[in-house]
Amino acid sequence: MPVHNWTRVSSGTFHDFHYSWVLEIKRALMRGLLPKGYYVMAEQIGGDLGAPDVLTLQAAGTESEGTLAGTATLTETPPVVHARTTIPRDSYARMQRTLVIRHTSDDRIVAMIEVLSSGNKSSRHAIRSFLDKAVAALDGGIHLLLVDVHPPGPRDPHGIHGAVLSEIGSENYTLTGERPLTVAAYVGGAVVEAFVAHFAVGEPIPTMPLFLTRENYVRVPLDAAYTAAWEDVPPQYRDVIVAGS
Repeated sequence: MPVHNWTRVSSGTFHDFHYSWVLEIKRALMRGLLPKGYYVMAEQIGGDLGAPDVLTLQAAGTESEGTLAGTATLTETPPVVHARTTIPRDSYARMQRTLVIRHTSDDRIVAMIEVLSSGNKSSRHAIRSFLDKAVAALDGGIHLLLVDVHPPGPRDPHGIHGAVLSEIGSENYTLTGERPLTVAAYVGGAVVEAFVAHFAVGEPIPTMPLFLTRENYVRVPLDAAYTAAWEDVPPQYRDVIVAGS
C-alpha cells in the first residue's frame, strides 16, 4: 500500500494507527518469520509514554550464530537498500552510554523495532531521549530497525538515520528531497553496520531486514503490516488522510 501523508491529521490519530501497526508487525514476526528460540513482545523501553516498541527477545537455548534455520544471511543474501555503511565506534564513547537501557527479564534482548511517532521529533528533549535510547541499544549489541513515515524536521534535517549517524559516526549523511521518509536497519556492537532505504508518500514501505545476529536476519513485511493496520483507521480520518492524494 502506498504510504500516506500523516501530517494531515493529529498526532493522536497517528498514535492510534501506530499502535495497530506495531501489533501487526508483531503478528507477522510470531507467525512464521522468527526462527526457533526467538519471540517478540510489545513493550515500552526507556521512552516517553506512547505506543509500545516491538522487541525481539532471545530465549534460553537459542541456536548459535550461523545456524538459524529460516533466516537469510548477510554473506549470501545482502539486503537490497539504498545505502550500506560500516561505522567503527569509539570505545570510550560507547562506555558512556551502556547503562541507558536496562531490562529486568531473564531473556536477553537481541533486537528492537521502533516505529517513530511525530512526538519522537517534536522537541529537543524528545529527540534527545529517542537518540539516547537508540544509541544505548546499539552500544549494548542490540540490533535495531527504525521506521519513520514522518518527513524530516529541524531536529532531523537529513532524516532519522542522519540524526543517528551524527551520534555514532564521524561522517555526515545527506538526504535528498525526492524520498524523504526513512527505514534503517542497524547491526549493533563495537562496529555498527547500517542498511538504509528511503521512500516517499505514495510509495510502499520497503521490506527491511531485522538482524538477530551479525550475520542472520529476517525480512520484516512492513508494508503488509501497514496495510492491515490501515483497516483499523476510522473512516472519517481515512478521508482526511487521503484527501488530495
